[in-house]
Amino acid sequence: MAVDVQRWRGTATEEPDPTARVASRRLLGSLLRPYKRQIAVLVALLLAQNFAGMAGPYLVKLGIDRGIPPLTGGRDDPTVLVTVAVAFAGATAAEFLTRRWYLALSGRVGNAVLLDLRTRVYRHFQRLSIGFHERFTSGRVIARLTSDVDNISELADGALDDLVLAGLSVLSVAGILLWLDPPLALVTLASFPFLLWLSRWFQRASARAYRRTRETIALVIIHFVESLGGIRAVQAFRRERRNDEIFGAVNDDYRRASLTAQRLVATYSPAIKVIGNVSIAIVLTYGGWRVLHGHAEVGVLAAFLLYLRRFYEPIQELAQFYNTLQSATAALEKLAAVLDEPCSVPEPASPAPLRHPVGALTFDRVSFAYRSGTVVIPSLDLHVPAGQTIALVGATGAGKSTVAKLVARFYDPTSGEVRLDGVDLRSVAEDDLRRAVVMVTQENYLFSGTVASNIGFGRPGASRVEIEAAAAAIGADEFIRGLPDGYDTDVRKRGGRLSAGQRQLVAFARAFLADPAVLILDEATSSLDIPSERLVQEALRTILASRTALVIAHRLSTVEIADRVLVLSGGRIVEDGPPASLIRGGGHYAELHTQWRDSLL
Repeated sequence: MAVDVQRWRGTATEEPDPTARVASRRLLGSLLRPYKRQIAVLVALLLAQNFAGMAGPYLVKLGIDRGIPPLTGGRDDPTVLVTVAVAFAGATAAEFLTRRWYLALSGRVGNAVLLDLRTRVYRHFQRLSIGFHERFTSGRVIARLTSDVDNISELADGALDDLVLAGLSVLSVAGILLWLDPPLALVTLASFPFLLWLSRWFQRASARAYRRTRETIALVIIHFVESLGGIRAVQAFRRERRNDEIFGAVNDDYRRASLTAQRLVATYSPAIKVIGNVSIAIVLTYGGWRVLHGHAEVGVLAAFLLYLRRFYEPIQELAQFYNTLQSATAALEKLAAVLDEPCSVPEPASPAPLRHPVGALTFDRVSFAYRSGTVVIPSLDLHVPAGQTIALVGATGAGKSTVAKLVARFYDPTSGEVRLDGVDLRSVAEDDLRRAVVMVTQENYLFSGTVASNIGFGRPGASRVEIEAAAAAIGADEFIRGLPDGYDTDVRKRGGRLSAGQRQLVAFARAFLADPAVLILDEATSSLDIPSERLVQEALRTILASRTALVIAHRLSTVEIADRVLVLSGGRIVEDGPPASLIRGGGHYAELHTQWRDSLL
């Protein structure tokens, strides 16, 4: 069990790619590029807000030094205080208005950027090949679209402008202090090397800590999704205790990673406060001495103390903002890595026309190996005339499903060509290929929604009459009309409201509506009972008529309707011919047929 937990930790943790930071900056630039003008306005608003905020302490200085009689040599001129008060009110109003305008505009820009990001990631996940999704778990996909996007959203929703304002405040205050009283400012800025060293340490340590929190929360999400996605198997094989231990381990990893990040904040923030308080005490002492000896005005000292508050408080807040920035940066790096993931079956730059496909298939010296290096098809030459039904049989791992996936172009061959009507599939536009080639698998995946909408996936835009006609053609109309709401019945999650045979018939109706030139049936009847299989067999005869078909099945009752049987072994064709001829020949297929017939007795 401990080994299982360690394996889970080791295989799921993602180390950042060395080029991830460059990729994330490129992604950020592409997201922000359409909003250059709005960003320029936002920068101007931030500068105006910072200017208005910086005016307050200076106005206090003017009010003290020029408007209070004991400090002005006894002159009693109330207009100075009134002017200062009005100016202070104006600065406050300006700060409020610019802040409000900034938040409204930044909210619009931020949400537009996040919408664009989510759309890009979602579309890219859909475009990526089956091979990618077979190795990139559903939990990691969900983590990208939820947890990672949420971290970027948190930054866009207010933390970024606070971070920028804090930086502007620190720089502005430093400049104003040097302008007001250089000697006093130099004493104040003597703490800057300590602040710089402390901030640099925190920057490096928090970057590592927050990248670790992103990795560990991804593990939590991955395990949670996979455990509940396979809840039937979990409960059937009593795996709850083991899953609890794995979840407890990854959850504790996340807790410890978060605790490490919080400890850094707990060290950094109080240290900044201590440095700030010590600096204020020194300024108050030295500044008071300068006022007493006539080297500085009381208003300058008061302004200094007010500005120092605006100097150290933002630095303290930078801790929280920087944590959010680091978390968002780590998330953006992971999203950039996903978006940079190349599609192993790319869309052709100049697609070859495929206007009226008839379904002739050719494998020309095709070989194929998966990413692991395992060669599944060493060399395959095959021609399937248009309209012929081919059955692929053989032991598990013989290469049957791989041949089907190559025809559907879920993968591209390592070498050689797979051609449809003489055109290399790598030169066919994806839309044309998906209209010409349709695969029906044993999963019979149905989406949440009505029966009609699930059949309609076969041809987007099909009318209700066409959907019902397709169902009637393959014999599904009767059972559909017997459902509580007929074609408008909600099939529920993954078609759970329907039986296996009913789901299969809906899937066949979907394929019939699509009307492809080539139909692939990959173990499409393997999960059916005998009565359901007989019902589906009748539908098969309808759906396979007048089209090229590749049928993969262990049940030879399905194979018997084929015009031609290919027996595969080790990715090679070892027998090829009509079913009846192969049975009389006494070879591999004859042996399989005998075993199947005996299993029915």
